[in-house]
Amino acid sequence: MATIDEIHSAKKWLPLEANPDIMNQFLWGLGLPVDEAECYDVYGLDEELLEMVPKPVLAVLFLFPITSQTEEERMLQENVQDVSEPNGRVYFMKQTVGNACGTIGLLHAIGNLTSEIKLSEGSFLDRFFKSTANMDPSERAAFLENDRELEVAHSVAATGGETEASENVDTHFICFTCVDGKLYELDGRKSGPVYHCASSPSSLLKDAAEVIQGMIQKNPDSLNFNVIAVSKKGGGAC
Repeated sequence: MATIDEIHSAKKWLPLEANPDIMNQFLWGLGLPVDEAECYDVYGLDEELLEMVPKPVLAVLFLFPITSQTEEERMLQENVQDVSEPNGRVYFMKQTVGNACGTIGLLHAIGNLTSEIKLSEGSFLDRFFKSTANMDPSERAAFLENDRELEVAHSVAATGGETEASENVDTHFICFTCVDGKLYELDGRKSGPVYHCASSPSSLLKDAAEVIQGMIQKNPDSLNFNVIAVSKKGGGAC
């Protein structure tokens, strides 16, 4: 789920399906307690459909097709990104393993929620985030690349979907999260978190949806989009 020039490792995984059931089993198996958070499909970006998503929403995952236009925009965004934007508290990691963007998107989601949710003590996720807390994005990428436990868990999840897994894909997962009142886009193919706008936990889904709508409108001929929300359990729909 990344272009060849962006992946510096020879390692390549099977892609993770945009399937909340698969993602839930994956995260729960790695140490996210079942009663803490869960992934849900977002069936549309208009207000009525967004209201159906269980709240509170903690993070948003977006799967989109990689096209020449998205690549051009990514490079432009990299060139104009405001590097002075404070984002030191945002948990971010680079992607160096092919097709690992689904797992990295989930790690971005959970990594920025460690103060909101309680991971199982001693679980993989608990150990992973404690071990990588003080690493830079490239060091985290290398840590993931060499982590056999995560690779095996990803492989099990990737082969458990409804569609036949293939290494040849042209789609990519990114994550949207709210940190310190700011909406960030987290894409392991980019150099760092991308700041979009002021936000809040209560408006995260709506704010992310507006950014996502803009991305979809730039690729009107594609239908290969998926939006998944990571929501706190027990909140219910608003």
